[in-house]
Amino acid sequence: MHIPLVSGIAFSLLAAILHQPVAILSDQSAKNQIRAHLGKAHILLQERSYEQAAQEFHAALTLDPGLTKARFELGVCYFASQQFKEARREFERLDSETKGDPGALYYLGRLDLLEDNLEGAISKLEMANISSPFSDAPFYLGSAYLKAGRLEPAEKWLKKAAELDPKDFRVPERLARVRLRAGDRGGAEQQFALSASLRQQQNDTTRQGIDCVQALKSQLLDDARKICQKLFDRSDPDKLLTLGMIYGQHEFPQEAIEPFTQAVRLDPESFEAQHNLGLTYFRLKRYSDARGPLEAAVTLRPDYYGSNALLGAALYVLKEDEEAYRVLQSAHSLNPQDSDTGRILFKTTMAQAEKAFARKAYRESLEFLQQAAQLQPADATVHFRLGDVYALLGEKELAGQEKARGEELSRTQN
Repeated sequence: MHIPLVSGIAFSLLAAILHQPVAILSDQSAKNQIRAHLGKAHILLQERSYEQAAQEFHAALTLDPGLTKARFELGVCYFASQQFKEARREFERLDSETKGDPGALYYLGRLDLLEDNLEGAISKLEMANISSPFSDAPFYLGSAYLKAGRLEPAEKWLKKAAELDPKDFRVPERLARVRLRAGDRGGAEQQFALSASLRQQQNDTTRQGIDCVQALKSQLLDDARKICQKLFDRSDPDKLLTLGMIYGQHEFPQEAIEPFTQAVRLDPESFEAQHNLGLTYFRLKRYSDARGPLEAAVTLRPDYYGSNALLGAALYVLKEDEEAYRVLQSAHSLNPQDSDTGRILFKTTMAQAEKAFARKAYRESLEFLQQAAQLQPADATVHFRLGDVYALLGEKELAGQEKARGEELSRTQN
């Protein structure tokens, strides 16, 4: 599975957009504490820091045990870090609470398969396959049937797995075992040969990637490009993603555009392709071009902080204030500790407040200004504007308090 390019470089661009000091955000409400834990957990999960992500998901669930999605992701973290007892506990609770969540059944089936509980694995994976979001569920179900010696259903599900992922070299290897047990040595050899070929293709891609990295480190770009272009296969989105990510990680974003564009063309449902294309355009400050793929990435994974933050920043630069405000609110709720996103959200919130003020919609303006004050409580301008709005609404005492607070902050800052 490809992991989107590390977004640290891109997020440093957010600060460059703003050119002003960082404000520390503080919100003690339980709701925002949960969002903060979940936002941090999703970032750690994207980095494959499973044990640390599990701690954040657990903290969120301590505050709200009813977060079924977070419980599923906690189980995934435990499974990925091979804490199988803890993973089973979370997935069994989720299965009980949801009355048959296909994701929980998928992982419980895989746990049963690891423990040689074949009937349990078959039963759960059969149910999971009805509506499972996991394309490799048929592979594990076929493997469970094969291990149980039930060749006909094993072959059926392994063939289904081959249809879903024709590049997975594990599938023909399992089909070869089925053919051997059925006495079909010729069919088995064909499947073994296909498995070996697919494995070799994977190894070739890995080697080409290593060669490309070494060339980019040691040669001029024009020379390195000739080596890297061996990965440029217009029919293979995985190789294209690999090539684009290598270019991006080695500070050649312009070179990454074409492979990412081709990967999106081949697989528009790929979050990784859309996110990385948008991220690369953002790094090149081509914000209009970044908008489309980032919108697609947010649609595919609404809870991924990185795509939301980049899209919000791009919309801000494009002066799409209303859209930027909506997206940045979402990003901020996912990771309220990120100061760059908080600063841009503050600016878009103030812009919305001023627009409402210009329309004489003072109550609406007040709501935006109150949100802005929560984002940057030490900003004197917000308090002066709050004083103006309260005065126009006839709330003289509050108007005086805000004006006094603005003056106090101005003296302190000067």
